[in-house]
Amino acid sequence: MSIQAQAFKFGDDINTDYIISGKYKFKSNDMNEMAQHAMEELDPHYYERVSAQGGILVAGSNFGCGSSREQAPLVLIHSNTKVVLAQSFARIFFRNAINTGLPVVECDTTRIDEGDTIEVDLEAGVVKNLTKNEELPCAPLPAVMAKLLADGGLAAHFKKNGGFAL
Repeated sequence: MSIQAQAFKFGDDINTDYIISGKYKFKSNDMNEMAQHAMEELDPHYYERVSAQGGILVAGSNFGCGSSREQAPLVLIHSNTKVVLAQSFARIFFRNAINTGLPVVECDTTRIDEGDTIEVDLEAGVVKNLTKNEELPCAPLPAVMAKLLADGGLAAHFKKNGGFAL
């Protein structure tokens, strides 16, 4: 699975309240509505910029720290964020992302700048910065996680296969 899109760059320690502010978490269960507020505390125009064309969210270390709510990866999916690249992820966010169908990849993001065109090959474990003509190696996802993502997340995998078929 290969994904190509523009980079939207953020820093370290992006917690789940930055991804979707706590003030929205209990106002609605409609992820399309909540997605309009994705990343708004750090970039009030993130949704407007990413929703039309899709994008790759790029961050530093410890992305997704904070609460364990699934709304964080879900609002990114519904905002048209195609994949999240970070130097490291909070463990619970990483699992929630895979379970909900949001691709997440650990790699060195220091050479990626805002607006760069990035291509991510999830199966090969390769991230290419097409703007700078650079390749950033990363470990491919384990086969189990790749299968869950290919099926659209854990719930979609269960529906498709009548249970685990890994």
